[in-house]
Amino acid sequence: MTKTFPSISIPALDDEKGKMAADYIDTLTKPPGSLGRLEELAIELASMTADPFPQVTRPGVIVFAADHGVTAEGVSAFPQEVTGQMVRNFLNGGAAINVFSKQINAHLRIVDIGVASDIDGEGLTRAKVRYGTANFCKENAMSEEEAIKAIEIGYKQGKEMIQKGAKCLILGEMGIGNTTTSSAILAAISGKSVADLVGQGTGISVDTMIHKQQVIEKALHERKPDVSDPIDILSKIGGLEIAGIAGAMLAGANSRIPILVDGFICTTAAVVAKMISSRAADYMIVGHRSMEPGHEAAIQLLGKKPLIDLGLRLGEGSGAAVAFPILHSASLMVREMATFSSAGISNKE
Repeated sequence: MTKTFPSISIPALDDEKGKMAADYIDTLTKPPGSLGRLEELAIELASMTADPFPQVTRPGVIVFAADHGVTAEGVSAFPQEVTGQMVRNFLNGGAAINVFSKQINAHLRIVDIGVASDIDGEGLTRAKVRYGTANFCKENAMSEEEAIKAIEIGYKQGKEMIQKGAKCLILGEMGIGNTTTSSAILAAISGKSVADLVGQGTGISVDTMIHKQQVIEKALHERKPDVSDPIDILSKIGGLEIAGIAGAMLAGANSRIPILVDGFICTTAAVVAKMISSRAADYMIVGHRSMEPGHEAAIQLLGKKPLIDLGLRLGEGSGAAVAFPILHSASLMVREMATFSSAGISNKE
């Protein structure tokens, strides 16, 4: 916990409820362990929710959108204005996350936490901290006060989604340049070389990728973030949507709500949330393994194992939404399967 961010109480996992779920699963009409990781997930969900028969529906999806000043360095395949254009696409229901949210019957909220332009549109949550971050190659991305405000906005959005009835949180993002920002954050925290973390993002050339690595290395040298202080890291080389996602994750953990973590950017935000409060990670399940090389390093920092690996690298929360039915299956298994006793079936004893 940093000195600058207010303390958030996160409860310990309820291991007793997890054991109750494990014992009950062994009475279901199947050989012990035959549903593999679904059984492990059901036990994890029981411990998180303090309910041996956990529910994960309906899920709540929150997509945070913000711009990054570092795009001025030519690190992305797309211009900055695409962030705002994609937010309009979200509002019009045309993006992947709209399709997958509808598929899983999720509540969906789009939050402008720092887009560089003004956006009008029905259904948009306006919570802009500032019009994009500054170019962290030349100056700090934002002030510490702005970083804290972005986390607090994310926390509030997470709490509101939970109050709407969300039993699982899926966080997504939109922000041209945010793989650069995430790579910088991860390089600072992990100590790994930038070259090992930086990929081709939305489809940049090899030359641009090398340039992107050099931009990040220069930024880390110039900004010198305190690797033990998540607020300092966010203020110097962070993104507003990354801070917002971290805040929403803290809200989920505070309320015993499972957090299904998306790809590279969201997992980087999860690492930041874990730095703010280590117990936050107890409530996280990584939905998928991204194609971004830095994602593996972020997953390792969380100590997690992804549910699926489909070669995804879109963001928006899309991979987590696609993985959600696996969580739902684990929940339904323990809630709806018959036991040997109730079905009148002889078990191996």
